[in-house]
Amino acid sequence: MTPAARQIVFINTAHTITHYSLLILPTAVLAMAVPGGPFGESYGPILALATGGFVFYGLLSLPQGWLVQRFGRKALMTTFFLGTGLSLIAAGLVHSPMMLGVALACAGGFAAIYHPIGTTMLVEAAGDRPGRSIGVNGVFGNLGVALAPVVTAFLANEIGWRAAFVAPGLLCVTAGLFWMRTPLAHVSAHANARPFPPIPRHLVRRAVLVLMLIAMSSGLVFNAFTILLPKLMQERLADNATLLPLVGLAAFLVTLCGALTQFSVGRMIDRNTLKTVFLPVSIVLAPAMLALSFAQGWLVLPLAGAVAASIFGQVTVNETMAARYISPALRARIYSVRFFVGFLGAAAAAPVVSTLYERTGSVAAATVVLSAFSVVTLGCALFFPNRKEELAPELWADAVPMAAE
Repeated sequence: MTPAARQIVFINTAHTITHYSLLILPTAVLAMAVPGGPFGESYGPILALATGGFVFYGLLSLPQGWLVQRFGRKALMTTFFLGTGLSLIAAGLVHSPMMLGVALACAGGFAAIYHPIGTTMLVEAAGDRPGRSIGVNGVFGNLGVALAPVVTAFLANEIGWRAAFVAPGLLCVTAGLFWMRTPLAHVSAHANARPFPPIPRHLVRRAVLVLMLIAMSSGLVFNAFTILLPKLMQERLADNATLLPLVGLAAFLVTLCGALTQFSVGRMIDRNTLKTVFLPVSIVLAPAMLALSFAQGWLVLPLAGAVAASIFGQVTVNETMAARYISPALRARIYSVRFFVGFLGAAAAAPVVSTLYERTGSVAAATVVLSAFSVVTLGCALFFPNRKEELAPELWADAVPMAAE
């Protein structure tokens, strides 16, 4: 295996770890919330302990573009693996709500390194057709989302909730040790063979505006949906505590739909303009989310699958926006700002879900709120430029505003 291929393996693995680590608590809480337990017996307050992790996950993404220039990608990714892993191990060993919140906040802070740095490395290595690579990378991220509930449910049911944090933490540290022994690959000459085209400034500003708006709205929708998914499956399908593995399996099947969509969308993006793919994916989200608020029984599975497909499909489109409209020299900074803006919504996800659940005793209110925010996503898709030059960058030199815009 070439150094570049090994590096891509670690980048994809890190993406899985990032999303997995953030979604352990939403399933583990179903085993932690027991009478007489150290964290209480109420779902909402325990779930709210994840807030610090999501806040730091977004907040600390902002300085990554500066840190990478100072310390380099190798050191930052090493810090990601070791810091995230040790924080998860600590989360599995604590005995008070405050310490659990601190450990999860640390995990979120170290996980914040991945997207600005890992995505930039991936896009540069992908060359002129980044859609497929971003789609595959998105599948690995979605794999983390999908595995978190099913593996956490299994470990919590068979061993205990502490193992649900410690086991992935040990794997993350091990991956970090192997990463330290892996030489950093240089971007191939092919990836830089074509100079970045002179895109009109007004289109770049428009693309960046959409990128930031969608980051804020999708940050809330993405995190809130993945947080409430295990509870939704338990509430609508299996309200017996002994059926926890079934809850995890159902959540896994739902997020698997998202993984398949990301791979498909990634391939479509390399053959179509971004808006052509973005718009139909966005149209599905709001009505499917609203229907999910009232669905009961096994109807929840296909509806949740449609929601996951839309949410995760958008992620691939959004990652490609920067690759097509932002010059390589600015991408790390733009990704940093984008994920920082996304934290404004992502950080609100855990308290929104926990507060609405505590007040209503159901996840229905949360999904109704998310359906309203999903309309913002549709607006962003409508406003995004639709330019044929995306597929033939050499045409940007002669680009003129199109009447359809």
